[in-house]
Amino acid sequence: MNITIISVGQLKEKYLKVGIAEYLKRLKSYAKVRILEVKDEPAGQFLSDKEIEQIKEIEGRKIMEKIPDRSEVIVLDIHGKELTSEKFAQHINETTIYGKSHLVYIIGGSHGLSREVLEKSHLKVSFGKLTYPHQLMRLILTEQIYRAFKILNNEPYHK
Repeated sequence: MNITIISVGQLKEKYLKVGIAEYLKRLKSYAKVRILEVKDEPAGQFLSDKEIEQIKEIEGRKIMEKIPDRSEVIVLDIHGKELTSEKFAQHINETTIYGKSHLVYIIGGSHGLSREVLEKSHLKVSFGKLTYPHQLMRLILTEQIYRAFKILNNEPYHK
C-alpha cells in the first residue's frame, strides 16, 4: 500500500514535525507513506472572493500535478463526510479490495481547495465542524491513518 499526503504550505513548527515523524515511523510496517508539500500562494489579509478563487486555482494546479495516475483521491473538506475511525479504516480496506494500491490524501491551504481538486476526489472527508490549521491537520491525518491500520489488524491502540 502506498499513501501520499499532499498538503499546501510548508511545515515549520518543530512540534508538528516531531509528531508526524513519529507516526510515519510507526506506519512503515503497514504502508509506504510520503508527504508532498505544495507551495502556498502569498495572500494579503483582506481578499475579494475573486482573489481567493485565483489562489485556490493556482494551488489546485500544483496539487493536480502531484496526484499519481490511478490513485484513490481523498480530500479533507469541512463539507465532506464525517467518519468514525472504524469507517475511515474500512474505507482504506475497501480501496485495496477494489484494486487500488495508492491512496492520496489532500489537505488544502487556508482558503480551501479548488473546484478542480474537489471534483477529482473520490471521497471528501471532514474531521468535524471545527476549523484546524492545515499544518495541524497533517499530524491529525497521519495519526488517523496509523489508527486505521491498527484497527484493520486488530491490534491494540485505537480504544
